[in-house]
Amino acid sequence: MTAPVLALADVRKSFGPIEVLHGIDFALHPGEVHALIGENGAGKSTMMKILGGFLQPTAGKVLFEGVPASWRSGVEAEARGVVVIHQEFNLAADLTVAQNVWLGREKGRFFLDHAAMRADTQGLLDQLECRVSPDARIRDLAVSDRQMVEIAKALSRNARVLIMDEPSAVLTSHEVEVLFRQIERLRANGVALLYTSHRLDEVDRLADRITVLRDGAVVRRALRGELTEDGMATAMVGRDLTDIFPPRRTEFGPVGLEIADFSVPPLVQGVSLALRRGEVLGISGLVGAGRTELAEGLVGLRPHIGTIRRDGRAVRIRSVAEAASHGIAYLTEDRKERGLLLDKTLRENLTLSTLDRFGWPLLSPAREEAALTQAIADFDIRAPRREMATGNLSGGNQQKVLLAKTMLAAPQVVIVDEPTRGIDIGTKSQIYHFIDRLAREGLSVIVISSDMPEILGLSDQVLVMRQGRVAGVLEGDRITETAVVRLVMGTSGEGAADPGPPDTDAANPGHSRPADGGPGNKGRAGPAEKAGEDA
Repeated sequence: MTAPVLALADVRKSFGPIEVLHGIDFALHPGEVHALIGENGAGKSTMMKILGGFLQPTAGKVLFEGVPASWRSGVEAEARGVVVIHQEFNLAADLTVAQNVWLGREKGRFFLDHAAMRADTQGLLDQLECRVSPDARIRDLAVSDRQMVEIAKALSRNARVLIMDEPSAVLTSHEVEVLFRQIERLRANGVALLYTSHRLDEVDRLADRITVLRDGAVVRRALRGELTEDGMATAMVGRDLTDIFPPRRTEFGPVGLEIADFSVPPLVQGVSLALRRGEVLGISGLVGAGRTELAEGLVGLRPHIGTIRRDGRAVRIRSVAEAASHGIAYLTEDRKERGLLLDKTLRENLTLSTLDRFGWPLLSPAREEAALTQAIADFDIRAPRREMATGNLSGGNQQKVLLAKTMLAAPQVVIVDEPTRGIDIGTKSQIYHFIDRLAREGLSVIVISSDMPEILGLSDQVLVMRQGRVAGVLEGDRITETAVVRLVMGTSGEGAADPGPPDTDAANPGHSRPADGGPGNKGRAGPAEKAGEDA
């Protein structure tokens, strides 16, 4: 084996009196993909920031080519060939794609060579099969396109070490395959790669070596083939995950939400659905099928036409406030930009949407603190300090804060968009059981998801969208992977040819999952059995 190009030796890291990394030994070798996995809050991001020069260890050493690293910042580490693709985008929203790719390394001697930067950016985008223009502004791009720009930026730096933090979380299946081809090319060229992902099938496919982190310590090391996905999940959480999904619900109340001939021009046309109290409706479809636009129309974020009925009574909804007044709440898919104020405390985020309950404009901090105490208990929010900025929480705990904020308004209809994107498997299970609890308490729940096992495991009925319209609705035993994929792809009829294993955005953009829904999904029939961040 070649000598490691980058390593940690007995590294410890503390924030104030709290030690979050405990004596870590870790090595990255040229021409190898090393996967780092663990639950949210296990310490993965802290490790990656130390490797990339963005944080300094409290104790221990960072070794580059066998000697202590001299860099004191991410910029200095990058100058030595250590490049990080962060989970949170590091892009300037008002600059173009080309300007972002070459920011700080602009081409030209006396004047900027915009033509050369644009041409080289186009070459990188072509390599990634990304159709975005080099002249496009970042703020105008979809989330998945922004991720491809981050990857293009990293590829432009001729890295010796490439550290990737959840690079596939927002990509479509095609984009992920392109990413994997780039990873194989870099590995063949001798680049050392660190890959972290909550998608264990990706780890199984890519990794030459796996390190499992739990509570700031290494608990397992393995070579390719030594750990199954179940074994990875068990090592991550320290227990068997035998019930990722809750048992099926069998009792439902009257219709709580009904829409008829509902359109969000020009993206969504003529959608009708009926959702009972105590029921979970899953909405599936490719990226761009209109799922999120439908939800945003329902809560007044987009202009719409058509009929909305709550408990049988027609209502008008032209704003989020009107939606809330009718008991409808929406949990956005983009918690970092649209759901939370990352620089504000947990308390400020929790009560922001319901300030009138706490005496606005003369707020009662004591009542807010009491609400936060209750939310921490109800949603198992794990924060080292109550007064910390929400952006410093792990991704899973940020999602729990967003859930708590949404539920503080006591809605009767809850729309949850991509509830577990970028979240570890243990926290996923918690959120699945929380959604089930809402339904069992009589709420009507809509789950929009690109994760096929999530749709199959949670839903009492599944509405499949295609090109802005309803392709079909499945209930009971008709909810199967094959049936969903046929509707997603527009393959008609019971006699249609089986499309085989799905490779669509509906069946997890960027990854496939076992037919039984992934590690630990015992006790829930798989599709073949059903007939139809680190702190």
